[in-house]
Amino acid sequence: MKANTKSMTFAIGVVLAGIMMISAGSLYLENNQVIAQETPSSTDERIISVTGTATTSVEPDMLVITFGVETQEVTARQALDTNSQTMNEIIDAIQLTEIVADEISTSRFNIHPVYEGYEDEITKRWKQELIGYRVTNTITVETINLDLAADIIDSAVIAGANRVDNVSFTLSPEKHLQLKDELIEQAIMNAKTKAENALAPLDYSITGVKAISLSEFGMFPPPIPMFDMAFEESFAMKSAPTPIFSSDQDVSTTANVVFTIGSN
Repeated sequence: MKANTKSMTFAIGVVLAGIMMISAGSLYLENNQVIAQETPSSTDERIISVTGTATTSVEPDMLVITFGVETQEVTARQALDTNSQTMNEIIDAIQLTEIVADEISTSRFNIHPVYEGYEDEITKRWKQELIGYRVTNTITVETINLDLAADIIDSAVIAGANRVDNVSFTLSPEKHLQLKDELIEQAIMNAKTKAENALAPLDYSITGVKAISLSEFGMFPPPIPMFDMAFEESFAMKSAPTPIFSSDQDVSTTANVVFTIGSN
């Protein structure tokens, strides 16, 4: 009888302990729910994302011309010597047009073998035979004297240049930075105006800025005349001066701005 009484007492104790644990767990969950309700959720934040643009037409202040010499000889040494001699004559010629050494830089130089393919009469297999070496030396002229474009090209071709790869009018680093700062400010103000116009009918207004993302500064040059790379020996002496004209170019940038908003 005493054993049964002890068993019943132990069982009652276990049940009471379980009830207390459940009550405590309920209280803990309930408190957590209250805390969660009292903590504002970040998803309740209202935002609007707008992309602003700014574009202007600007006159370029820098001329960039890339041209060079391509020579081929039986040996690499011969090809290099011929190329170097011609390139020195070209540099001397363009410096007579008021271009200084600091405005000239090497943009590409390479030497590579030239092979000619043929079919072997006996084996009928396709083979390649080394027939020489080709040297390509390309230089770039960057100057603020835009009016020298035609003179530089004509002088280089007359002196032996047989490649004219690029002629472009662009912005100097100083003007680039100045214009970029101005356009970024205009693009952000344009984004703000767009956001305000979109929110006005909804009775909302801007309360702050959450994020700003800027695009790369872009310039869209006008078409530039293309040049024939295969010059005849007497072409430069017989042809008329090369007409090259600069023109204003459109420059633009964009700014994506995320605004926080609230009701009025």
